[in-house]
Amino acid sequence: MSATVQKTQPAPAGGDERSARSLTDMVFRARELSIGGALVLLILCTWIANPSFLDDQGVKDLLLNSSILVLLAVGQSVVVITRNIDLSVGSVVGLTAFACGDFVSGTDHSAFVVVLLGIALGTACGLVSGLLVSFGKVPALVVTLGMLYVIQGLDYWWAGGEQINAANLPDDVLSLGTGSVLGIPYLPLITAAVLAGTAYYLRAYTGGRELYAIGSNPEAARLAGIPIRRRVLGAYAFSGAIAGFAGALWLARFGTVVADAANGWELTVVSAVVVGGVAITGGVGSVWGAALGAALLTTIGSALVVLKVSSFWQQAITGVLLLAAITTDRIVQRRTTSALRKRRRQ
Repeated sequence: MSATVQKTQPAPAGGDERSARSLTDMVFRARELSIGGALVLLILCTWIANPSFLDDQGVKDLLLNSSILVLLAVGQSVVVITRNIDLSVGSVVGLTAFACGDFVSGTDHSAFVVVLLGIALGTACGLVSGLLVSFGKVPALVVTLGMLYVIQGLDYWWAGGEQINAANLPDDVLSLGTGSVLGIPYLPLITAAVLAGTAYYLRAYTGGRELYAIGSNPEAARLAGIPIRRRVLGAYAFSGAIAGFAGALWLARFGTVVADAANGWELTVVSAVVVGGVAITGGVGSVWGAALGAALLTTIGSALVVLKVSSFWQQAITGVLLLAAITTDRIVQRRTTSALRKRRRQ
């Protein structure tokens, strides 16, 4: 009489990695919810202190003030997901805003032409950065920091100390920044459409999922046959296109544009993305979280103005939130790695 001994097979490593990734996603989704809760609480507290904060004009100002930053955060988050960064977005906004304004000043060009021009210029800037990062193998921080200064220099040379005045812009362009549908301004509607479309692509399409794979483990993505260079190049082109689009909207929103428009915004955009739960190490996060982070930072600035608090505190609060977000990312990453190792040992 014989007995058959069955050996327990260890769980595949891929299953452990999926479990760890699910745990990480759950933690970051909880963080997105906490950011949303903090945003609501901030709005309520400011409204209690000053009821005019949420009157009709106050709500419109909140939506308009956050629209362009949210739009830039969407483009930046796609790059950060691939474990890269784009520090040139603020300078791209300034360049495209001035270039579009210079192109349409004293003409009757439509807003559609302005938007196309802005997207084209922004895409060109993004392609240059993407080519150097993906094919040239130059660190993203070095490339985009260099592009920031190059684009700023080009913008100042182009402007030559002059500015674009709203009085010289076509009415169709200005109406893009001031018009509304059912009381809702165009800009937040446009931003919401871009946000929803990008989020759907990242979650539903293979190309979007491959961006997460590249950010999670570039070497594993390469072995899996993912076209890393092409995907990273596409991410930078998208970020540049979004920044160029934001530049055109900046022109429509403010009318008057100088050479240093959006100067310093690149750090604010990165802060919004990281605060919103997109890990600076790549592979984790969503554009929804990035949008919440941008909305939170913008609302903090608006609330401080309403409460007559020095703008210095806005920078201090942004710095604290950024440090807290990066610390949280590192803690989550270490605990996830530790949990994965324990599963493999078991």
